[in-house]
Amino acid sequence: MDNLRYSIIYAAIRPEISEQISVGLIILNGDELDIRYSSHKLKALQSLFPEKEYRFITNVISNMKKNGTVNTEADVNYLTRYSNNLITFSPLKSIDVPPTTQNKDWLFRNYVYNGK
Repeated sequence: MDNLRYSIIYAAIRPEISEQISVGLIILNGDELDIRYSSHKLKALQSLFPEKEYRFITNVISNMKKNGTVNTEADVNYLTRYSNNLITFSPLKSIDVPPTTQNKDWLFRNYVYNGK
């Protein structure tokens, strides 16, 4: 049985004190990669960042999904080591549950956005 592996995408609000907001997830299932993000949280960042930084964050995260700029586990590991001061990625973690759609949804609701 495969385990559910993931990395949390954070927007760094105040890097000097490590204050951050989880805005998305990168979920790995073997060679399959699923990138999810909360448009509600990204919109909330608009009031926390100047326009230029806000556009940068939203463009990077949305383009990761659209353009397939993150395709492999090696890409995710690279991002966890070489993030910038606006976007960071947690190291890959593994949960001993199968990577089903239901479990991926649960992970997103608990770590990023539950829709309430």
